[in-house]
Amino acid sequence: MLKSYVAFDVETTGLDPEQNEIIEIGALKVRNGKVVERFMKFIRPTEEISQTITDLTGITNEMVVNAQSREQVIPEFLDFCREDILIGHNVAFDYSFMKMGALAVGLDFVSQGIDTLKIARKVHGDLESKSLERLCAYYQIENKAAHRAYHDALATAKLYQTLAHYFEEKEPAVFQPMELYYKQKKILPASKRQVEFLTKLIRQKRLSLSFDPDSITKNEASRLIDGILNGRIF
Repeated sequence: MLKSYVAFDVETTGLDPEQNEIIEIGALKVRNGKVVERFMKFIRPTEEISQTITDLTGITNEMVVNAQSREQVIPEFLDFCREDILIGHNVAFDYSFMKMGALAVGLDFVSQGIDTLKIARKVHGDLESKSLERLCAYYQIENKAAHRAYHDALATAKLYQTLAHYFEEKEPAVFQPMELYYKQKKILPASKRQVEFLTKLIRQKRLSLSFDPDSITKNEASRLIDGILNGRIF
């Protein structure tokens, strides 16, 4: 069992790391089996949070309106992680969003990780669902706020320790860290929600700014929205 690692989780505006954004990062740094540092931050997205995501996570647009931008938060999180091995439940999903977020602010994110979902699929063929919620219920692990980043990260760390206790000796291979990998697919157009949000901001701020909604890219729209919200474009 690893004694030192970072367990982390993200909440996002959707399921596609190239179309959607991180709105919350939660993580805990473990040293010698004990939590020594925590990371809990909202990120202000460049598109509005849908009601579906609010219903799932409890995170509203009002909660993130004054949050820091990804240009501020993501470098802080990468510094928090440094060379640590990452632990997550379906860690490839969280890593893909962090990878794309890092690339969007001119940084890279390379790491190794351990996936508690992959472990559960190997050792718990008896369970119909291997969701974090179901596994926490199975092992009586308390998660005070499911679908909030820090609490899910904490629950994942407890789940990892539990699974390692029972199964690492029998299935050592699945507990080995793996290289995390995500390749950006292509330059994507701005989403309909981004275009609508950018148009609304320009109108609200009475800016003499124009753009082509048919050709603007996702990253270009993100930069414009962030510039307006941070007062760099006026």
